[in-house]
Amino acid sequence: ARESAAGKRVSVEEIPAPRLVRGDVVLVAAGELIPGDGDVVEGIASVDESAITGESAPVIRESGGDRSSVTGGTRVLSDRIVVQITQQPGESFIDRMIGLVEGADRRRTPNEIALNILLAALTVIFLLAVATLQPLAIFTKAQQPAIPDSAALTGHGITGIVLASLLVCLIPTTIGALLSAIGIAGMDRLVQRNVLAMSGRAVEAAGDVNTLLLDKTGTITFGNRQAREFLPVGGVGAAALADAAQLSSLADETPEGRSVVVFAKEHHGLRERSPGELRAATFVPFTAQTRMSGVDLADPAAGAEMRRQIRKGAASAVITWVRQAGGTIPAELGEIVDGVSAAGGTPLVVGETTGAGPAAHARVLGVIQLADVVKSGMRERFDEMRRMGIRTVMITGDNPLTAKAIAQEAGVDDFLAEATPEDKLALIRAEQADGKLVAMTGDGTNDAPALAQADVGVAMNTGTSAAKEAGNMVDLDSDPTKLIEIVEIGKQLLITRGALTTFSIANDVAKYFAIIPAMFAGVYGGLDRLNIMRLATPESAILSAVIFNALVIVALIPLALRGVRYTPSSASALLSRNLSRYGLGGIIAPFVGIKIIDLLVQFIPGVG
Repeated sequence: ARESAAGKRVSVEEIPAPRLVRGDVVLVAAGELIPGDGDVVEGIASVDESAITGESAPVIRESGGDRSSVTGGTRVLSDRIVVQITQQPGESFIDRMIGLVEGADRRRTPNEIALNILLAALTVIFLLAVATLQPLAIFTKAQQPAIPDSAALTGHGITGIVLASLLVCLIPTTIGALLSAIGIAGMDRLVQRNVLAMSGRAVEAAGDVNTLLLDKTGTITFGNRQAREFLPVGGVGAAALADAAQLSSLADETPEGRSVVVFAKEHHGLRERSPGELRAATFVPFTAQTRMSGVDLADPAAGAEMRRQIRKGAASAVITWVRQAGGTIPAELGEIVDGVSAAGGTPLVVGETTGAGPAAHARVLGVIQLADVVKSGMRERFDEMRRMGIRTVMITGDNPLTAKAIAQEAGVDDFLAEATPEDKLALIRAEQADGKLVAMTGDGTNDAPALAQADVGVAMNTGTSAAKEAGNMVDLDSDPTKLIEIVEIGKQLLITRGALTTFSIANDVAKYFAIIPAMFAGVYGGLDRLNIMRLATPESAILSAVIFNALVIVALIPLALRGVRYTPSSASALLSRNLSRYGLGGIIAPFVGIKIIDLLVQFIPGVG
């Protein structure tokens, strides 16, 4: 809806949200997203801001006062409001999040840097080793003209084909060719566990994670506050409170309302009653104005006269309703409400009136404690992460009391309360500055910058599109404890790559000492003693090495895809195993393989 200069509404039309400018007035009904940052100028509504703030409890937004500001991307849960846009295009909360995401920089992992340096250094060393053979051969022919020419060694030195063949055999082509297979295998193992990894680098980084940051809402908790306890007051029995709470929630389709019905059924033996069973009942839906919902029940024997009214809602609203009906408030109610709030929960008060006219009686029945429900098995999984050396930190926009209560229940090592997107980003950068690799799980738009900065950003599938775009992994099951499996797969990938790198380096060194003595044995007689494989000719030695180099890559592909089994152990134990198993194997395999191939290629004319 656009307004004229006089401030009167002149038209109502639907337009794309990006076309909104400051001063535009929009109408947002229940179930719709608020299209931009602005102020409520008319109406009152309950708004879900969890995707922006991380807090699961809905908030009331109304015109005037300090509760009029709304953020684009939040959802109206009840009623409807009129919002005046206060942002200019490109200046909204979402635009600010985009700017933070674009400013995030995901680093290369230390293992990746170390491997690149190692491979580059080996390539340079072997390149220099091969390059020195040409002047050495020319010098040798000049000093000993009687040496016969061959396909490998001529009067002008070593032929270019021979030098190229040697270089291909000696530089670390084996591990270079297998790196992609190792990364793809790691990604495939994650897919089998319903996790999509955007790159093999993300899987590799998971193997070295030191710190895990977890968003609370939708990650550690389910995101919807659910009934946890019925607390009766004023001598009311627990069964009576549960019955009234269930009746007042039958027509409440919110997750909180559904949880009250289920909790009463499971913990107090009350069956779930459908609205059809209460034909004489009038259900009162929740509105942001009343902040209550409930049911009005009629006594069939008394005709249409209303005999009982039940209300459930915010403490202040229900207390006011009971007082207006002539009831009194039990002294212990305030302590219970404050205690629930201090423990991080949300108190809902249940009240009722019975009778009609002067005989009416109003009273408070008790309190329903709503709380963020921690997903099952969290404490055990976090204990396992602790044993793996991973520190867990819960991040939430909730107040410190709520954050502390949930952190203790979940079993995390630390928490950060009232966290803004900038706070999350700063915490990750501080951890990374200390040399730690950081993993972040989250599902909200406010988590997107942190997910983009983290070395491993795991977005929940139930999260916003911004979160899934910013992360480098998406958990299709939205289970943050699955990071344990992600870390194990990452460690397996690192162990596999370390084992194959050890084999590749040993393999390349062995090929060097297998080929060079055979090539120069006829020139330098002393080198013939090093030709322990007794290769027939320089030509057969080179051809055998080239063939072996190609075959060994193919032979190692199944191991790269299957991976080396991960067993928790120290770095020294892993190094010892790699050297004894793959290092020794990398030295022996070329000697055996090249010798077998040499025996076969001798039957090729012009080679043997």
